[in-house]
Amino acid sequence: MEQPNLTYIEQLARGDENIKKTLLDVIKSEFPEEKKEYYESLAKKDYKKIEENVHKIKHKISILGLEKSYELANAFEHNLREKSRKGEEDFAKILNTITAYIKTI
Repeated sequence: MEQPNLTYIEQLARGDENIKKTLLDVIKSEFPEEKKEYYESLAKKDYKKIEENVHKIKHKISILGLEKSYELANAFEHNLREKSRKGEEDFAKILNTITAYIKTI
């Protein structure tokens, strides 16, 4: 599985460490809550809410340079619209990868 990186964040920050820190702080604070909400909606089998959660998390996936993971999340989001959970396992792996990564940054 691909690994998260800060390439896009560094491009956005253009060498400004304060901007970089702000972006990372947003990810560190928002991602755990979004992940929690995702699993709560999954437990309730609320497909509309699950889809909304995946959509929010996709932005973090993209910002962390996970291009293949973004495509997997996009496909999973589409499947949820059809009330299919195909892609759920891959999405869980992506969440775990991001969780481990943000602990290191």
